[in-house]
Amino acid sequence: MADTDTPQIIYTKVDEAPELASASLLPIIRRFASAAGISVATRDISLAGRIIAAFPERLTEAQQQDDDLAGLGAWVKTPEANVIKLPNVSASVPQLVGAITELQAQGFDLPDYPVDPATEAERQIRTRYDALKGSAVNPVLREGNSDRRAAKAVKNYAMAHPHSMGTWSADSKTRVASMSTGDFRRNETSVTLSAAQAGPVRILLTGADGAETVLKSGPDLPEGTVVDASFLSVAELTRFIADEIEKTQADGTLFSVHLKATMMKVSDPIIFGHVVRTWLAPVFERHGAALAAAGADPNGGLGTVLARVAEMPDGAAIRAEIDAVMAERPPLYMVNSDKGITNLHVPSDVIIDASLPALLRAGGKSWGPDGAEVDTTCIIPDTSYADVYDESVRYFKETGALDPRTAGTVQNVGLMAQKAEEYGSHPTTFEIPHAGTVTVIAANGDELHRHTVEAGDIWRLCSTRRAAIEDWVRLAIDRQRLEGCQAVFWLDETRAHDRELLAYVRPILADAGATDSFTVLAPRDATRLSFETIRAGRDSIAVTGNVLRDYLTDLFPILELGTSAKMLSIVKLMQGGGMFETGAGGSAPKHVQQLVQENHLRWDSLGEFCALGESLNFLAEATGNDKARTLAAAVEAATQGVLDHERSPGRKAGQPDNRDSHYYFALYWAQALAAQDSDAALAQEFAPIAQQLTDLEDQILTELRADRGQAVDLGGYYHTDPLKVATIMRPSKTLNSILG
Repeated sequence: MADTDTPQIIYTKVDEAPELASASLLPIIRRFASAAGISVATRDISLAGRIIAAFPERLTEAQQQDDDLAGLGAWVKTPEANVIKLPNVSASVPQLVGAITELQAQGFDLPDYPVDPATEAERQIRTRYDALKGSAVNPVLREGNSDRRAAKAVKNYAMAHPHSMGTWSADSKTRVASMSTGDFRRNETSVTLSAAQAGPVRILLTGADGAETVLKSGPDLPEGTVVDASFLSVAELTRFIADEIEKTQADGTLFSVHLKATMMKVSDPIIFGHVVRTWLAPVFERHGAALAAAGADPNGGLGTVLARVAEMPDGAAIRAEIDAVMAERPPLYMVNSDKGITNLHVPSDVIIDASLPALLRAGGKSWGPDGAEVDTTCIIPDTSYADVYDESVRYFKETGALDPRTAGTVQNVGLMAQKAEEYGSHPTTFEIPHAGTVTVIAANGDELHRHTVEAGDIWRLCSTRRAAIEDWVRLAIDRQRLEGCQAVFWLDETRAHDRELLAYVRPILADAGATDSFTVLAPRDATRLSFETIRAGRDSIAVTGNVLRDYLTDLFPILELGTSAKMLSIVKLMQGGGMFETGAGGSAPKHVQQLVQENHLRWDSLGEFCALGESLNFLAEATGNDKARTLAAAVEAATQGVLDHERSPGRKAGQPDNRDSHYYFALYWAQALAAQDSDAALAQEFAPIAQQLTDLEDQILTELRADRGQAVDLGGYYHTDPLKVATIMRPSKTLNSILG
């Protein structure tokens, strides 16, 4: 692992915009923390770093690096853990291939990603790379449950300076469409393991001829684990998509599909591929074999298909057929109208928890091919959580947009520890190779689940451990007692998995005397109640499973605050440590593009500021370091100062950017430390720093902005050059000199 052997705080090295911002902010944090004897180290969990760590035998000694994710995964299971976790890329296949290609060009002897592995060596390479896809990081680090809420300073600012909201109309044609049969929700079965059943399970596929295939052997599950199994019928999915294309055409709306092809790295790319294949059904019917031979895999999106078609001998003719089909289809929701990038181009471009809240904030409209905002048909194939968005659309059609000036807030307590629920299902999700029956066999031979499946169906097993569930309920009880507000378990008694959870939830609430403090509602009803509550200016706590945790901590913040990147996100690790996530705002690739083109980084580090304060407070409580507590109080004052004085980054070149914001954060932090009276030594140390930062403001800002508007070279995208990045992100010699 990098840096200090035994750091007190680990600050993660990640990807894209938050990593570029770290080059500016982290030196400030280290300077201030050193005054309290606090060491701050980094660990590389970036996509490029994980790729490099996966193939040490192919690299030179200078190129090799430790598997920091594995090391960090072990540290979060200790009471000493204190991690500030920034957003990282949840890699789709196109992103993974892009990172590999870049590293190869930089001299790293890495193998190509085998799309269709033909040999055992290629299969082993594919296995290593597949372990890096999707959200490979979060399940490893999240050894605790989630406490996400808007920091008071952030919420107060949002109410005083409301963001823009689109206008909803009662006759809006925007709607959410989901499968009526054959999806994961309807096919789900769930059991809780007894002591006799605990241990390694086997997943078997038995064909019509009685031949058995072991899909998976060995997931070792302890007593009390809730084990779910389900499948999505591809035949039903294809029929549903074809019907919705026709309905969308008749409605005159945009067509869009909303999935999580990053986090759900096996199932959702396959579902996305079926949408692309159905969209271009006439082309695949005529040229399917040739397209497959050319590597035009629809799972990679329309962009991959078009790129491979362009390389085919008869590519021009096939492209003409594609264009003809596209012309007959309804217009597509656009990711980038100017560049012609549609909703179907890249599976990771439209992530449901960001795309749907943005549409709701915009009055139910999305960008069409002509650059105009249009009502939209939102395809969410599986109904497990689609009701949340469907009810949101219905509610806003009835009531109009939410008013950020008066709205209350929805906090979240999320069940995510120990790879809980669907987000831990990747190793046990399968595209079924032939028709048959899938059974799950417990360690003692009991049959836990049985499903009849067809070739191509997507089958998965999920598990949620008792310790994680019990910790989640206790965290909810603690948060409700602290807040004293409405608290709702978003659980549906008609769903198999939720019934098993409720068998844990209700006794724990009763034992704690907290039954009357909580309501249990299905997601649709909980959605409406939550909106009614915050519209009235009151607060609510949503107590949810893992996927809804992810979805709701974008949905409500984007409507309340204008962004989800400014959320306070605390993971109370089950062994006593703490992880402090810097918001749910993703890694912002468009911000990187703007920096490269215009030397303007609009990434807002407010989430990092909030996480830093919580991390320092946690350290103070855990170690008795009173200086850390003083630093934390000053961080809160500095964060409030950034907001009150409107020092957050602007969106356009020529406006203040991320580096300006960091300077002001350092200024206000130093001023707060100089003014406080709880630690004389810290006041004495930071008084001259605060004075210098104040006196030299004009000079520092001039240096920070000297090269704005010009293109810059980062030395890479996924694997940047640290010296080039440091030069770009720390351009003020005066500021650097003051901080040392």
